[in-house]
Amino acid sequence: MNEIYMDNNATTKVDEAVFEEMRPYFCGLYGNPSSMHFFGGQVQKKIDEARNRVAALLGASPDEIVFTACGTESDNAAVRSALEIFPDRRHVITTRVEHPAVLTLCRNLSKRGYRVTELNVDGEGRLDLDELRRAVDEDTAIVSAMWANNETGVVFPIEELGAIVKEKGKGTLFHTDAVQAVGKIPLNMATSTVDMLSLSGHKLHAPKGIGVLYLRKGVPFRPFLVGGHQEKNRRAGTENTVGIIALGKACELAARHMEDENTRVKAMRDRLQQELLARIPHARINGGAAERLPNTLSIAFEYVEGEAILMLLSEKGICASSGSACTSGSLEPSHVLRAMGVPFTCAHGSIRFSLSRFNTDQDVDAVIRELPPIIQRLREMSPFGREFLNR
Repeated sequence: MNEIYMDNNATTKVDEAVFEEMRPYFCGLYGNPSSMHFFGGQVQKKIDEARNRVAALLGASPDEIVFTACGTESDNAAVRSALEIFPDRRHVITTRVEHPAVLTLCRNLSKRGYRVTELNVDGEGRLDLDELRRAVDEDTAIVSAMWANNETGVVFPIEELGAIVKEKGKGTLFHTDAVQAVGKIPLNMATSTVDMLSLSGHKLHAPKGIGVLYLRKGVPFRPFLVGGHQEKNRRAGTENTVGIIALGKACELAARHMEDENTRVKAMRDRLQQELLARIPHARINGGAAERLPNTLSIAFEYVEGEAILMLLSEKGICASSGSACTSGSLEPSHVLRAMGVPFTCAHGSIRFSLSRFNTDQDVDAVIRELPPIIQRLREMSPFGREFLNR
């Protein structure tokens, strides 16, 4: 059975070129980059090269790149730092559709007495900018809004959001979780309104366990992890050298393949969407009228269960998702789809296909061939589905 992997918003295959870049630093060049001898110094030079590569992808300065363990750590570091910078401010703004790395943190903060505003989205997953304008006040320490949604692929107008924060807030910091956006759409921190940005290596063909917090020069910061002097005293702990080196190479490759993401990959996603809508009645695209990432398709089928769809697809060797991998296992509809007001009968039958540059037209053909009979079979098994089919 051939594996067809379309769950790249959950994690990605490590590019072979990335693996080859990191290979020598496991057993051969294993020195500690903080050591003063030449053996550690040559590793430090490779870390510096990786930092430059990450900065180039983001349009940032190398000094603005802080290596972390993952996107979740970067998110936590950004929000918690802002609250330490502004100890008298008790207001945090985020959105109802954030990744759990931000949303769970903010809801925990609300239990500790912070005032948390969760901005609403419309039926297509788009934010109301006027709601943000009304929400920002002198008590707001930070606004955190994702650049692109991990479930629907809907892209937020981050620069407009940042401009509002700067206009309405009194020094309020603006953070974006760009884990899904980096490597898929062009970003330029040099001209951005963003103060802090999070990214994760395993979303762009680097290994798991490495992330970045972009920290704009001049933005005050309090480290999340304290101890050693690493990362210019912004993140303590011996560096994950192989992960950092891998991420640097992955960012270089992401820049090289950006056009492919926005042409060939997008064309495959669009063809998959069009064919499924044409072949399967009572299907809808979640966020289809909004600007979306070029690789992401969230599609809902009425009168069936998403988990059953995924199991039957898996039997055919096709890997997809019902939403965020960090919330899988829950029987409740996705918090993103609930926030969008997706009808219950659709929300439970929603699945996500997320493609990468390693997918092919033959992969798309297989999904188009296998999915319609799966939906038909499940509807015939469901009392609600049978009622629909008999109409």
